[in-house]
Formats: sequence, structure tokens, C-alpha cells
Amino acid sequence: MAAENFVQPAIPRFDGQYDHWSMLMENFLKSKEFWQAIDRATLETILHKDTSKQIWDSMKKKYQGSARVRRQQLLALHSEFETLRMKSGESVTDYFSRVMTIVNKMRIHGD
Repeated sequence: MAAENFVQPAIPRFDGQYDHWSMLMENFLKSKEFWQAIDRATLETILHKDTSKQIWDSMKKKYQGSARVRRQQLLALHSEFETLRMKSGESVTDYFSRVMTIVNKMRIHGD
């Protein structure tokens, strides 16, 4: 019953005082164990970005690749989808799962 009365800490609102807000935000992220969710190499890459948009664009380019890379990945997924066959002894559920995995990857790449 004591757990029912527990209040989750609110996300710190930026009030114009960056130093104070950044300390509160860091403590908040650490309390939620989100601080460790970003690996060191990624953290070092984004520390030098000035805006959240720059961070977002940097992460998107790093993990999603350029338009040319995405196009090649999509072509490979189309090829994989077209040659997809049910394996001997494979259940319909497992086959369907493989099909949906490829379809979802194609959707992520913009198809």
C-alpha cells in the first residue's frame, strides 16, 4: 500500500538557468537508469553537438545511413522478400514471423 502513494519525480522543466537544470536532468536520468543507456562512444559523439536537432541528425546518419545506403538496404530486403520460401519442417507461425520481420524492415526503410 505504501507503493501506491509513491509519486514519480517529474521531468525537470527548463527555467532558463542551464547549470541548475542540467544538474537536475542528469540526476533524473540517473534515477531512471537512462543515463547508462547511451554507450560511451555515442555519448562522446553527441557531447559536441549544440542542439537536439544536431544530435538527432547525427544519430540518424550514424545508425540509419545515407539515402544511398538506405536504398541499397531496401533493394536487398526486396530481394530477400521475393526469394523467401518456407523451410522444410518450419511452422506457419515461424514462417509468418520471418515474413513480417522483413516487411517491417522494409517499412522502416521507407517502403
